[in-house]
Formats: sequence, structure tokens, C-alpha cells
Amino acid sequence: MALSIIATNVSAQDKSIKLTNPLLQKSNLQYEAPRFDIIKDEHFKPAFDYAIKEHDAELEKIANNPAKATFANTVLAIEISGEDLNRATLVFSNLTGSNTNPTLQAIDEEYAPIFSAHNDKLYLNSKIYARIKSLNLSQLKGEDKRLTQYYLQQFEIAGANLDDATKDKVKKINEELATLSTQYNNKLLIARKNATVYFDNEADLEGLSKDEISAAKVKATKEGKDGKFAVGIINTTQQPPLASMKNRASREKLFNASWFRAEKGDEGDTRAILEKLAKLRLAKAQLMGKKSFAEWKLQDQMAKTPAPAMDLLAKIAGPAAAKAKLEAQVIQELIDAQKGGFKLEPWDWDFYAEQVRKAKYDLEESEVKPYFEVTSVLENGVFFAAKQMYGITFKVRKDLPLYHPDVVAYEVFDKDGKSIAIYYLDFYTRDNKNGGAWMSNYVNQSHYLKQKPVIVNVFNFAKPVNGNPSLISFDDVTTMFHEFGHTLHGLFANQNYVTLSGTSVPRDYVEFPSQINEHAALDPMILKNYAIHYKTKQVIPQSLMDKIKKAESFNTGYSVTELLAAATLDMAWHSVEHEADFKPTLEFEKEALTKYGLLVKEVPTRYHTPYFAHIWGGGYSAGYYAYTWSKTLDYNVYDWFKAHGGMTRANCDRFRKYILSVGNSVDLNKAFVTMVGHEMKIEPYLENAGLKTGNTK
Repeated sequence: MALSIIATNVSAQDKSIKLTNPLLQKSNLQYEAPRFDIIKDEHFKPAFDYAIKEHDAELEKIANNPAKATFANTVLAIEISGEDLNRATLVFSNLTGSNTNPTLQAIDEEYAPIFSAHNDKLYLNSKIYARIKSLNLSQLKGEDKRLTQYYLQQFEIAGANLDDATKDKVKKINEELATLSTQYNNKLLIARKNATVYFDNEADLEGLSKDEISAAKVKATKEGKDGKFAVGIINTTQQPPLASMKNRASREKLFNASWFRAEKGDEGDTRAILEKLAKLRLAKAQLMGKKSFAEWKLQDQMAKTPAPAMDLLAKIAGPAAAKAKLEAQVIQELIDAQKGGFKLEPWDWDFYAEQVRKAKYDLEESEVKPYFEVTSVLENGVFFAAKQMYGITFKVRKDLPLYHPDVVAYEVFDKDGKSIAIYYLDFYTRDNKNGGAWMSNYVNQSHYLKQKPVIVNVFNFAKPVNGNPSLISFDDVTTMFHEFGHTLHGLFANQNYVTLSGTSVPRDYVEFPSQINEHAALDPMILKNYAIHYKTKQVIPQSLMDKIKKAESFNTGYSVTELLAAATLDMAWHSVEHEADFKPTLEFEKEALTKYGLLVKEVPTRYHTPYFAHIWGGGYSAGYYAYTWSKTLDYNVYDWFKAHGGMTRANCDRFRKYILSVGNSVDLNKAFVTMVGHEMKIEPYLENAGLKTGNTK
């Protein structure tokens, strides 16, 4: 009798949670945009507990269905299960990245292993795997067949075909990996915050603009350091102010704060955690019958195995490092000509490279920045380009609730005027926001579920102070176009199923569509429309446009080398085949970069191992090469655009048809070949990046 009463009470409690928790109900806002106005931190844990239990029941029903397996009662049933859990975790993961707090961080750490174990309940389920495997693929077509193949591969990659004892070991490792990754991210957030550099005098910041110095003073005051000047750290090795700072000691101080941020032996030191992650990943891969984690991870990628990925990196590394050394010589000559009396160091590179660019192209960052006010770049650049290329338009939506006052919401309309999406934009840096820039979905597109995309782009630009504008560099402009390229990939999604929709493609393919959109930033018609001086309101002069274009491949030896160094580091950590070959973090990094000729003293890796968040706390483990692979695809397609009249509406419609709108619903290698007429070649990369032998760009 007592058990019956308990069961009834639990059921009533669950019913109450379901009816009162906004994460467990479809939002009544347009396209199910999240109800940020009523979602509270305290809603997440009960929502997760309820939704996991609900999903468990759904999976149990699929696994034990007495009827013969069909696409509908097995694959489709998996696909549409876990609706409440998907909704809650999408909101949670976005908030922990862009607007976290100690409560959310604690929940993240608590539930990481729980979510991992729950994921294993699906992908290590022998009964469900057997049902999928029993389906006759020849009787399926289109997305139904593609989805079935996808799930079959994911089950096998996860280890569904392993014996029970091995599965138990894999499950335990997965939980530990999830916990460690979350701990890593939390430590890195502490490290980044603690790495803020405080300067005593305004003279220490000589070279920065008045607005930048004012912002530094305001930041210091907010942090209880009245009278000082605070410069925060972004997630990359090099820091933007280094290009302008005249005081060499200040540059060194800022660079070192960045480089050593996560290896101080304090609460923000990540080394012990990442070393555990690397060893556990190897152990997991070997339980799966693979030699290394990279071999296991790349099975469903474009590269398929580590060898093609490393081969691509190696073929570009030589020319890139050689060019970087030539660039270093030019910078050293400038330092010597100015009687500097010192050898070039990493903290000097951006400052003197800027002077070389000025001398070579008569172009200074300070001359360019006033034309790149962040809102103008967005509305008159990114949005204008999207309208010219694809016909889409945007309308500010002030009626939608937001998760932070800095966020702006837009409704997106297609070329025929039909509404297709809700789009959020979060521009400015905060201490409780992860570094970098990204795109993600709050709601994924699906015809079957009658869902339209709800997308967010997040950046880390400096917030304007005292009524001043937020002026950004051309690199930042490129980042905006890049991230919006991901948004286009999500906006134009045209799939039945979420799993195959939009940006749900292999990691070494997903950056390719966004990189294509970067080229729009320098299209003359588009550039003239957004590059407007914030004071004079004058359009950027043709002479300055020409300088920017000529300087586009400037410093590519450096930029490609730092990127390849990071990609190679990632692959080195994840290609280890024997645990004994792992060494302490800093020693391992030095040996790996030396082995591949990428330990160039003046060119530090874009991400030093201790703060390489992409691979230790994100989804890029054994996948950072993807940027280079995708860039190679990008340059191949960009050459096609140039050969066919440029980024015209007709050409962009073709790109939308074959690339942006297909998600992962087709063979992507075939889609690429259909677009350009040939397999991927390395020559376009070397040519466009100015790395080809004899190329003097």
C-alpha cells in the first residue's frame, strides 16, 4: 500500500513539474523562441530530471517493442524522442556559454556525467542497435535512408556492438570525460578572468585609442581597482591591443598574462585535467578497437582517418612556416632600422607587423577602424550582403524576451517575403561569457516537427562606454561575416529531421560555408555600403579599399602557421597510441611542434595547450584540423565563384541549393563536386593564401 501511495505522489509531482516548468513546455512565442522572461536558474535541475526519466521511458518502449523493426517504429521513434530534454539542454548549453553564473556552472558540472550516462543508454543499447541493423536499407529512400545510416554509424562508433563488460568500461570513461571537460571549462573561465592585466598609468597604454583607454579605466573601476587600467584577455594567444601598444614592457606583460594564464599552479591551472582527458580518450578509443583517439574520432568525418588530415596540414605547414620566417626577417629589419636593440619576440609581432603593413601598403589599423562601427558592419554589411546574395531581410523584434540586455532579436524573411527564422545577436564581451565567437541554435529546423530555426550569434567585442561607438578591426569584421555564414547554413536548412538539419554536418565541413561568407566582406559594393566613418559619415574611399584588398594576404605566413600549429598540437595529443608516450603538458607541446617544424619562436601557436578550449572543453578534439580542411574546400569554391562572375545572386542561389540547404541529408563529397565540378585540391589554398612557391603576395 505504501509503495502505491509513493508512486501516486511521484506521478502527481511529475505532473506538476511538467505543467509549471517553462523548459518542459513548447514556448508560445513565435517559432518556439525561449521564454527568457520566465526561465529561471532553478528550473533547470527539475527539468533535466523529469526529461531524462521521460526520455528513458521512450527509449525503453522502442527497445522492447514486440513489433518487427521498421523505420517508423525505430529510427523515426528515436529521432523524435526526448523533445523536452532537447529543449531544456539547448537553452542551458547556450546560457552556460554566453551568460553563465556560479549556479549554472555547478549544475553543468553536476549533470555532465549524468547526460553522458544518459547518452550511453541510447547509443550503447544492444536492443535498439539490433533493430536498426535489421532494417533493409535498400527499401529506404532519401532522408529516411540517410537518417538510418547515420544512426547505425553512430551506434557503432559509440560501441553498441561491444560486449557488455567493455560497454561498462566505456560508460564509466564517458562519464569521467564529461565531468573533466566541464571542470576544464570552469577552470579556464577562472584563468581568463584572473589573467586580466592591470596597468598603473595611462602612459602604459600609449598607442591605444582614447576610447580603449577609457574602457580600460571603467573596467578597472568596476573591478575595484579605481585609478588603474584593466585590459581583459580573450581566448587566443595574441591579444588585440598588442598591435597598438607602444610600450614594449606593457606588451610583454599582456602577452605573458595570456600565455601563462592556465599554468600557474592555482585554481585556474588546467594541466592536470587535460592530461587526464588525453589519457582517458586514448583508453576509450582502444576499448573501441582503434589505435588512437584520432582514429576513432574521424570515422564519420570528411577525412575519414587521421592520415589525410595530417597530410593536408603537413603540405601547408612547410610553405606557411617558410613565409612566416621571411615575415619575421622583415620585422627584425624594421626593429634594427629603428635601433630597437632587441630580437623580435611574440609580443612584438603584431605591433611591428602593423608598421610593416603601413610601410608596405600605407595602411594602419587606426586609419581603418573608424570605418568599422559594429552596428553598421552588421546592418549595412552582413545583413546587406545577405540581401544582395540571397534576398533575405531582417526586422528588429523588441517584443521578444532576451537573456541579457545586450542581446538584440531579429525576425528573418526569405526572398519571397516569408518569415523563416528568429535570430539573436549578442555582441559584447562579459566576464561570464566564454571567449571567442560562435553560432548555435535554440530551436533546430525540421519539417517533420514543423520547426523553424531560432539561431544566436555570440561575439566578444568591447562594449561602447560613455556614448562612444564600438569600433572593430577588419579581422573582427571578417569574424562577423564568418559567424553569420554559420547562421546562413542554419537559416536555409531544409530537412525533415533535426539530426540531418543545417549545421549538423561533419566537423571538417561545417566551417566551409561560413568561410565562403567571409569573402563578401571585401566585395566592393558591400564594403562601400557598411564601411562608413562613424564621425564624418563618409563612405570609405576607394584608395583605402584598395589598400585593404592588397593587404588581405599580408602576414599570412604568421596567421596560417599559428593556426596549423594549433591543429597539429590537437592531432598530436590525440594520435598517441601508447599511454607511456604522454608527457607533461608543456614538454609534450614543445616536442610535437618541433617534430612538425612548427616551433617557430616568434610565432606562438594560436592556442597554447593549457587554454586550448576547442579540444579540451569543446567538440573539436582531434578535429581542429577541420578549419584548414574547410578552408581548402572554401578556396576551391571561391575560385569557382571568381571563374563564374563572382558572388552574384545566381551563383549564391546555386551555393544555397547544393551546399547551404542540404544539411547532412546527402553525400557531402558529392555535393561539393556537384558545386565545383571536381574533387578538393590543395592548390587553391596555397594560391589564395599567398603561399605558393614564387608567390610574392
